[in-house]
Amino acid sequence: MDGQYGDSTRSVKAAASEHIPGQPVSSPPVPASAYHLSADESEPGDTYGRSSNPTWRQLESALADLEGATSALTFGSGMAAITSVLRVLATPGTTLVVPADGYYQVRLFAAEYLAPRGVTVHEVRAADMCAAAETADVVMAETPVNPTLDVVDLHALALTCRARGATLVVDNTAPTPLGQQPLSLGADLVVASATKALSGHSDLLAGYVASSHADVMAAVARERLLSGAILGPFEAWLALRSLGSAGLRFERQCHNAMATALMLRDHPAVRSVRYPGLPDDPAHAVACRQMRRFGGLVSFELADAAAVHRLVERSDLLVAATSFGGLHSCLDRRARWGDPVPDGFARLSLGIEDTDDVIADLTAALA
Repeated sequence: MDGQYGDSTRSVKAAASEHIPGQPVSSPPVPASAYHLSADESEPGDTYGRSSNPTWRQLESALADLEGATSALTFGSGMAAITSVLRVLATPGTTLVVPADGYYQVRLFAAEYLAPRGVTVHEVRAADMCAAAETADVVMAETPVNPTLDVVDLHALALTCRARGATLVVDNTAPTPLGQQPLSLGADLVVASATKALSGHSDLLAGYVASSHADVMAAVARERLLSGAILGPFEAWLALRSLGSAGLRFERQCHNAMATALMLRDHPAVRSVRYPGLPDDPAHAVACRQMRRFGGLVSFELADAAAVHRLVERSDLLVAATSFGGLHSCLDRRARWGDPVPDGFARLSLGIEDTDDVIADLTAALA
């Protein structure tokens, strides 16, 4: 029956506590660093806060359910999840492919940490991922890529990786599991920042890994234990609390993004727009094959950096911020972070404001 539920129902069910009479409907956080130990040292159970926590487990179960995985592991941030996976998979002597047009800190980690330790790193744009995978051992893909919103054909990439024997890791942050299911398309692992749309309130950092490969997940869990890149129990509880409304929030964000992309596409001050949901977007055909929703991000280009700053200053609704997926619509000029984009390139994260208000506000601010 679960496969027939809508996104909001799936989100509510994933975040719900067990139906036990007399127990809270919403599970409280367990902020424990130490637990009572059993005299039977072989008896399983929680022992120390860096190795396990009941609130983690509930959140991990919810995330695994949403991603279609057998298990998930939470981390202190999205980057903590990504770097832990890459430290496990990209060992000295292996060849790693990372997105050249995706999240820039992944490239920095590969170049500054992995390459000096004997990993051959190739930075490859979304359009060239399949070709690059033919000689790779590990492929780290992001789709849609942040911030350009190009789309990688995950099914084709997974087939190439499988033929090569390479491991495919997909960053599913932008579309969320409510918009895209990489594991069902052939990916081996999903990584994501739960900081963004899943938590959705711009008030916590969290990341996760999801997979059905028990051996890889055991190695990643060991890496988390030894590195200490854990999620705090209170943050885990906040993420779990937010997850129940993720379907409702993400639906509004996607609706606002589509309406905004259509408006920006026809505005004379806008030089170009990228949104996978636009019928004339270069990635639309691939996006339609693998995405259920097209996400809450829209990228567009204005004349220059000053034009981007003026847009924020004239807007009553836009917040200048570098994260995305929150309740508020946020604008970020990506060149300030070193992304290889024009000075007037902006990434717009649509919030949950009323659609008509967002369109009217942006139209007035661009005038």
